[in-house]
Amino acid sequence: MNKELNALYHRRVDELSELITALQSKSKGFVIGEIVLFVSALGFLVLFTIVENGSWTLLVALLLLFLYFYIRHLDAKNDRKISEESALKLVYEREIDYQRGDYSKFDAGERYVKPSHHFTFDLDVFGDSSLFQRINRTISSGGANCLARSLAGEWETMPAAELFRHIEHRKEAIRELGSDENFVSNFKAQGVENTIDTAAVKDAFAAAHTLEIPDYFGNTTFRLFVYADLVGFYLSVFLSVADLLPAFMPLWWGIFNFFLAMFCSHKYIKLINEVISKLQSQVRGYVNMTTLIDQQDFHSAELVALRSRMSGAKSSFSRLERILQKIDNRSNEIGIVLFNCFGLIDIAIVRDFLRWQRTYQHSTDQWIDTASVFDALVSMATFRMNEDGAREAEVVCQDEIRYEAQGLYHPFLGEKAIRNDFCIRNLEYYIITGANMAGKSTFLRTLGVNYILAMNGLPVFAKSMTVSVFQLFTNMRTTDDLTHGISYFNAELLRLKQLIDSLRPEKPCLIILDEILKGTNSLDKLNGSRLFLQYISKKNVTGVIATHDLELSKLSEEMPGRFNNYCFEIELGEKVTYSYKITPGVARNQNATFLLKGILQ
Repeated sequence: MNKELNALYHRRVDELSELITALQSKSKGFVIGEIVLFVSALGFLVLFTIVENGSWTLLVALLLLFLYFYIRHLDAKNDRKISEESALKLVYEREIDYQRGDYSKFDAGERYVKPSHHFTFDLDVFGDSSLFQRINRTISSGGANCLARSLAGEWETMPAAELFRHIEHRKEAIRELGSDENFVSNFKAQGVENTIDTAAVKDAFAAAHTLEIPDYFGNTTFRLFVYADLVGFYLSVFLSVADLLPAFMPLWWGIFNFFLAMFCSHKYIKLINEVISKLQSQVRGYVNMTTLIDQQDFHSAELVALRSRMSGAKSSFSRLERILQKIDNRSNEIGIVLFNCFGLIDIAIVRDFLRWQRTYQHSTDQWIDTASVFDALVSMATFRMNEDGAREAEVVCQDEIRYEAQGLYHPFLGEKAIRNDFCIRNLEYYIITGANMAGKSTFLRTLGVNYILAMNGLPVFAKSMTVSVFQLFTNMRTTDDLTHGISYFNAELLRLKQLIDSLRPEKPCLIILDEILKGTNSLDKLNGSRLFLQYISKKNVTGVIATHDLELSKLSEEMPGRFNNYCFEIELGEKVTYSYKITPGVARNQNATFLLKGILQ
């Protein structure tokens, strides 16, 4: 874990706590001011009705109302600041939890768990305490989906040369984002409390773009009429105060404005509100996201390309947010009356919406998809920052399997993990034997998880690691399915058939298997395992296989140069000693009987 970064997290939490307390005190003052100003304005309006020559009271009431709305604006701005700083504080608090080994605050991605997947189920990519949960800091469902696709092997659909460039660009992007803690933390704060529902946002935007608004709202003549009406209204107010017009004139004009706005806009305000009102918090997140991205001067190729794809997004989301804010301001009876009497707010909202609709109709989905990629990259950058002990892997572009690692360990084990060196050569097989709990299964997962990290441009948990691009297939955690009448053994057969069917002659494949045919008796299991390995060794396949069947190790004598023996040895004395170190050879000691005797004594 990154101790220096952890100290920064704690320091930022303390600073933000003090700032939030100060902002909350200021908020109380704003509330008191709003109450005093509003009551005072009402008082002067009442005074106008009971005093002679009281036109001046209307002016005072109007000034107090304007001051009220100004204070309300400052209060809303202050509340937004409190919300933003509270969200940022929560970001840092969750990272502190991560440093402590508590991942429960992060989405585990259970919805992505798929036992039939080529490797994610066996390698704990999704689910509780999974790789996804440790990496995931996405603030949108689209970002989570993007991250999930990356970890689930999206790279396997790319041609090798294209993938090689993609990985190098991804490493540069993650490296650049990982060096800017302030940007990464502020980005995460935009959805840390309430995840943005990307699908719902897309649906709402699609509905908004298809909403039919009459053309006259965009007509120049209608716009000039609205401006002339408002100019005339305010002129009547001032003339009335100067006793040049009767006092009832601005009053009736204001009533006229209210009914004009209702007549022209009520139906369309209702439709607009139904379509986009649910987006209020979501749009704020996208406004802040696009603002942060727009302010950054990126240098890596992928980030520059993504930023260019979001051109215009900030303006679009900001304009939509202003429309939503106007709708929110007139969301009560007093707001509807006042804002329409003094500003024909409903007509302004419909006109603004129509202008937004016509300007940004064809780009919204592209911006949202691009923001989702940024979202996933920020999660990856956070992982890189937190795991300062991990190192970048070297990914080479070649047509055969290469996997060389020094000091390799599983990311879930942290600093206590035992490091191992291991080299996998193309078309060779590695039979790994050892006692129960000696480390075989963990080592197999170590190989697979670090390969997934390398293919995503993420740092790997090794002193050094060089890998090529290949297909990965695992079989380590087969389960039965009694509801469909599938026994454990039958499930294993189906999994092996899936493996064989997935092979492509032109693409090398690494298979990682833990105990082939576990669901049958020992002799049948041995014969079946030998038959399978002899068959698969004729394909463009390289394999790492853990087994308790020491007889399988004799394949190295039958096919020297193709099969190699490695083991996790234990020492038996008064107690079992585990080294968790992989060494060449065949395991000599087993521990099942030894441990059982200890239980039975």
